[in-house]
Amino acid sequence: MALTGQYAPSARPGSRQQAETYEASGGTQAADLMGTPIIVLTSVGATTGLLRKNPLIRIEHDGQYAVLASNGGSPSHPAWYYNVAKNPQVELQDGATKKDYLAHLAADDERTLWWQRAVTVWPDFQDYTVGLDRTIPLFVLVPMQDA
Repeated sequence: MALTGQYAPSARPGSRQQAETYEASGGTQAADLMGTPIIVLTSVGATTGLLRKNPLIRIEHDGQYAVLASNGGSPSHPAWYYNVAKNPQVELQDGATKKDYLAHLAADDERTLWWQRAVTVWPDFQDYTVGLDRTIPLFVLVPMQDA
């Protein structure tokens, strides 16, 4: 079941523009961050119930994805983390393909495996942990038909 509701654009102009351009072009434009492919994650706002769209680094393996709430190494989680934690049904667009996924926080061996995959794709994730007083949450997204 696709997410429905009113869309609330991001307060961050760069994120908003990238997500909207990516989505409108079927993933052919605004499709990377410094040369690394992205996806667009749509979640339901934890407090507003509005749809939120965030461009995130693409980390995929066998049809599942990981999204890391790194917030660029900031001491706080990004807003979308709270949305996904409260409302784990999300929509992910990878290129022209949009699908519904069920997100869960990875722990233990699953987290270690996905963290290694993430750092291989975007080495800065490891750098973000230096001096950070929080563990970067890592969600694994499983297609709804497989969840």
